[in-house]
Amino acid sequence: MSMLAPTLQAFFTDRLTRQRNASPHTIAAYRDTLRLLLAFAQQRTGKHPSQLDLDDLDAPLIGAFLDHLEHERHNSIRTRNARLAAIRSLLHYAALDHPEHAETISRVLAIPPKRFERALITFLTEPEIDALLAAPNRDTWTGRRDQAMLLLAVQTGLRASELTALKCNDIHLGVGPHVSCLGKGRKHRVTPLTKQTVAVLRAWLTERAGHPDDPAFPTRTGRALSRDALQRRLAEHTTTAALACPSMVTKTISPHVLRHTAAMQLLHAGIDTTVIALWLGHEHVETTQIYLHADMALKEAALSRTTPPDTQPGRYQPPDKLLAFLETL
Repeated sequence: MSMLAPTLQAFFTDRLTRQRNASPHTIAAYRDTLRLLLAFAQQRTGKHPSQLDLDDLDAPLIGAFLDHLEHERHNSIRTRNARLAAIRSLLHYAALDHPEHAETISRVLAIPPKRFERALITFLTEPEIDALLAAPNRDTWTGRRDQAMLLLAVQTGLRASELTALKCNDIHLGVGPHVSCLGKGRKHRVTPLTKQTVAVLRAWLTERAGHPDDPAFPTRTGRALSRDALQRRLAEHTTTAALACPSMVTKTISPHVLRHTAAMQLLHAGIDTTVIALWLGHEHVETTQIYLHADMALKEAALSRTTPPDTQPGRYQPPDKLLAFLETL
């Protein structure tokens, strides 16, 4: 067994689990990255993963792996950069115990993340929200579940992982109704609920009749919905909603679009971006600035408050000398 194998194992058991107390999502993301890298390295070098050494993971191989992610697996640049960050984290750890591989490691660490264009976010308008919430068939158990789940997502802006992980006792419908969750970065967040959301959730949880630790929005077998299942349900209801609201046909609607929609509703209500950042659980207020860029109504309102320059269209023509004289009188 080479030096890479024990280093990689210690990276997960010592660095991520014991020292950093990384979340299961972080560990899973790093695990998937390194599984893909080891499989790619095996194909390129002909060595089994347990026989690979740190010098086998040199800059040319890592560069080829990143190109493989983009062009063959069709990963986005964001995903490519996330994979690179996981590799860099492993090699930063390896550099401490294996200075003899410092040259190889430093060349890999010099590979920069790739720049990418930041597209404007997608969000739903009020008619589109109404159409989506009316799409589930409330004559069925799954329809009533989906309507309650989508309404909660649109009103609170919960992430997909936060929404599917909710337990029955995370939803509080008494005095000061709110939903509590453990979000990204292990930050606890409490989000208040509107009267409409409280009414729908109260009816659903009464029908759900689950124990406090049961999933709030389960499958028919009682297990928590997966992210893929949530996306499939949303896609189905989006197709139905598009029949009543054709503007939805041009939009790709994911659970994260519902989160963007909640943020845009707050922005349109005049809520400060620092409060929106707290509402969404953003680590930095700067992250919330994307909603200012996407809000055309806010830009048009700003434009209406400005004084347009007093200019005339067309090419400048000097005035007649006689008229110019009369204007000076």
